[in-house]
Amino acid sequence: MDFPSIPVSGLDWAYLAICAVIVGLAKTGVVGVYHIVVPVLAMIFGGKDSTGYLLPILILADIVAVVWYRRATQWRYILKIYPAALMGLLIAVKVGDSLTDEAFQTLIGLAVLTGLVIMWYMETRADTVIPGSGWFAASLGLLAGFATMIGNAAGPFMAVYLLAMRLPKNAYIGTIAWFFFLINLTKLPFHIYVWQTISLVQISLGIMMIPAIAAGAIAGIRIVQKIPEYYYRPAVIIATILSALLLLI
Repeated sequence: MDFPSIPVSGLDWAYLAICAVIVGLAKTGVVGVYHIVVPVLAMIFGGKDSTGYLLPILILADIVAVVWYRRATQWRYILKIYPAALMGLLIAVKVGDSLTDEAFQTLIGLAVLTGLVIMWYMETRADTVIPGSGWFAASLGLLAGFATMIGNAAGPFMAVYLLAMRLPKNAYIGTIAWFFFLINLTKLPFHIYVWQTISLVQISLGIMMIPAIAAGAIAGIRIVQKIPEYYYRPAVIIATILSALLLLI
């Protein structure tokens, strides 16, 4: 295909390539590092437009993750949270269509802050009972759907949900990979036809980033294989908190 002219120059190409590597790392299990990408791309393209530039890169990295971890996926957790996430996504489509770029940035920050509060509560509560009621999945799903459409920032909410389910390392990665692959595909037509933040420009840019995505994904797989099961859960918690704080700053 013929690549259209892309409004990126100078050091921005290097930033984009680094962001693509980080996305590859995050999608194959090196959690938390992903949220570095969100403010960097917002700086280059602006809050709302950056979501359109990032989405094709995310989907390409999702494909690698779901293929590699397909046997570890726990579908019952995805099916439980996806309907509420879809509802949150649709609300965000309506709300975000009329927001200014500054309001977008504020909503991203508030979404992540909410996720951090929920994560803190779940990790410090006295009991260790896994939440089984429908409200838990529904509320986190609603927040995740809203946050992923507004700023590709649903990671903290999904981390809270799946950490609460006490999933093993590979099951955690495989389940979150499939959830985001499905939700990102769902977002695609809204970005193209409603917000008009994705065109051939953004798709072409994503394709150009495939080598960087692949490099990050390969590195991520190798890093995760070396992390003992016992340390993975604390690593997820710490990385998610640090990355979310970075996003807020």
